[in-house]
Amino acid sequence: MAGSSLWSYHDIRAALTTMHAKERVIAPILREGLGLRVELARAVDTDRFGTFSREVERSGSQLDAAKAKIAVGFERAPGARVGLASEGSFGPHPHIPFLALGHELVLMIDRDNGLELIGYDASPETNFAHVVARDFDEAIAFTERVRFPEHGLIVMGCRDDQPAPDVLLRKDVTDHDTLESAVREACRRCGAAFVETDMRAHRNPTRMAAIARATNDLVRRFHSRCPECDYPGFDVTECVPGLPCAWCGEPTRIVMTNVLTCRSCGHRLEQPACDQTMADPGQCDGCNP
Repeated sequence: MAGSSLWSYHDIRAALTTMHAKERVIAPILREGLGLRVELARAVDTDRFGTFSREVERSGSQLDAAKAKIAVGFERAPGARVGLASEGSFGPHPHIPFLALGHELVLMIDRDNGLELIGYDASPETNFAHVVARDFDEAIAFTERVRFPEHGLIVMGCRDDQPAPDVLLRKDVTDHDTLESAVREACRRCGAAFVETDMRAHRNPTRMAAIARATNDLVRRFHSRCPECDYPGFDVTECVPGLPCAWCGEPTRIVMTNVLTCRSCGHRLEQPACDQTMADPGQCDGCNP
């Protein structure tokens, strides 16, 4: 079994690539949970990897973007052993379309030993929303449900009820005067303004809380060690359905077993997914088609 000293990060330097103040939540959590000394990778324009306001499309997945940020962060901080980055994504809930869902990941890479860990958070606790405002009153009505001005807004031009940042783009809208000016200008140019919640972390306390949850999940995964080789990140990689129905005994879609896998030695461990041994008949396709 590998010695635990291999995984000691007490006072190890880590470079966090962000320009949106994510260090406010990431740094203290990783200092307490792992011992890392988190510093900012300086002079990195992370907008080059994609913007919520659509003037730069993200290429690849969330994970691809986070890895690209860390690669640049290592260039800016050659003395850092560990690289850190986070990336968020927002859209409709896959099963409840009228509900928004936020996905957040925080990535940690140790370039000395190759460790790569990801913390996740997926939650409907987001204010992600937009409105096509044809006058300032419609924009004001929107602000009342998205917690403005504590949460910032982005105002864009509008074309066929879709955002048109090429026509007009106003970020950092955090007061009513700025909002009114931007909305009236968009309406003058386009007939309507596309007003959207600003999902950048420094303008969105709700998203910042999600980043904190993802960071805590990374710490949890780090301390979840493989029982065979002590490698961090021993966690669920597969959820196996089939919990039998309490009435008919047939397998249901309810998860019965969680499979935990080690990324280093490949050790697998199956665990019951819950305390229940039988599924509610209401979840059975046969008893409740």
